[in-house]
Amino acid sequence: MGKTAAEKIVSAHVQGDVKAGDYVVADVDLAMIHDTTGPIAIRAFEEYGKEKVWDPSKMVIVLDHATPSPNERISGLHTLLRQFASSQGIRLFDGGEGVCHQLVAEKGLVVPGDLAVGADSHTCTYGALNVFSFGIGSTDMSGVMLTGKLWLRVPSTMKVDFHGAPPPGTYAKDLMLHLIGRIGSAGADYLALSFGGDTVRAMSISERMTLSNMAIECGAKVGLMEADEKTLAYLKGTGGRTPRPVWDDDDAEFASAMEIDVTSLPPQVSCPHSVDAVVPVTEVEGTEISQVYIGTCTNGRLDDLRIAAGILEGRKISPHCRLLVCPPSRKVLMDALAEGLIFKIVEAGGTILPPGCGPCPGTHQGIPGDGERVISTANRNFKGRMGNNKAEIYLASPATCAASALEGKIADPRKFISGAP
Repeated sequence: MGKTAAEKIVSAHVQGDVKAGDYVVADVDLAMIHDTTGPIAIRAFEEYGKEKVWDPSKMVIVLDHATPSPNERISGLHTLLRQFASSQGIRLFDGGEGVCHQLVAEKGLVVPGDLAVGADSHTCTYGALNVFSFGIGSTDMSGVMLTGKLWLRVPSTMKVDFHGAPPPGTYAKDLMLHLIGRIGSAGADYLALSFGGDTVRAMSISERMTLSNMAIECGAKVGLMEADEKTLAYLKGTGGRTPRPVWDDDDAEFASAMEIDVTSLPPQVSCPHSVDAVVPVTEVEGTEISQVYIGTCTNGRLDDLRIAAGILEGRKISPHCRLLVCPPSRKVLMDALAEGLIFKIVEAGGTILPPGCGPCPGTHQGIPGDGERVISTANRNFKGRMGNNKAEIYLASPATCAASALEGKIADPRKFISGAP
């Protein structure tokens, strides 16, 4: 019997032969903490009485969830993280550099075949680069900081193959929302999602990251994709380590397998207050909204901003809603400036926020008011996610969000896209 990519990567990190269901202690290639989870991990690490982390070159600290600092307390946490990074020799990305997951990929801090952990649930994003990556708690992270190792159960794999070309107006976000709506928010609980099919092969790395980023939203531990020429080209020149790509054997054993034809899939919307409450956009079209958010580690990259700017260009947003746009990294912001995308967004009435998580976690920016409805390109919409449990959050693609900003209500983006049905 062959092996899945998940089994292969974990096997390589325990120097032994493992299969799904085995409990192992694995070596870690990269550990990431940020300004929300990092302080807890550092304090727990210090309780061990050790002066140095196991390998500072394999750690990274990112200030992204509450930057620029909104208050004295968070400023103190930022100072703690900066001082710890300096004393340990750990690389730190300060406020304004961008979102942790975008930076880890963009800077080439992981390569295919790696095993990476982060004190953030959306660490599964790096699966788009053929990395076995997942989120862990701050206390578990303190143990990784001490030893460079982590225990885990090797997950079984659910194979998901997408086929066909999505119609105009339908994007990677719509595909993932459709999958989550189909299997439920716990439909892949502790499984490795193995994304494949001709649709995925045709996607950009950015689009693939959207799928892997939301693997956790249906309960999956990781969301893996094959490393192809696009993957290697994306990483070329960003790091110094040699990729070790692996993929599922033809005779690997899967927990389940799905084939999804996307050729007629309409734009999708996730409704409050559960990510798996997914419907076609036409079922909620016309719902009034107060705020639109385009950004996050799910859908704020350059191609997302291109899509949004293309819809907004030459138009004005509704006077009855706000449009907030937050690039996920300084590089994306600079590239968007160079292309004129930021001008188009601002001219349409949008507000540009500094690179980072922005309103997504609800720590300081763009917190909606009581009773307000928000449509967002983020990955979660449970009560209180954006900082107010009396608000409602809808999730959609950058295209649907941009169209909705123009109308002040949830809108079908296809009416603004040439060639759309």
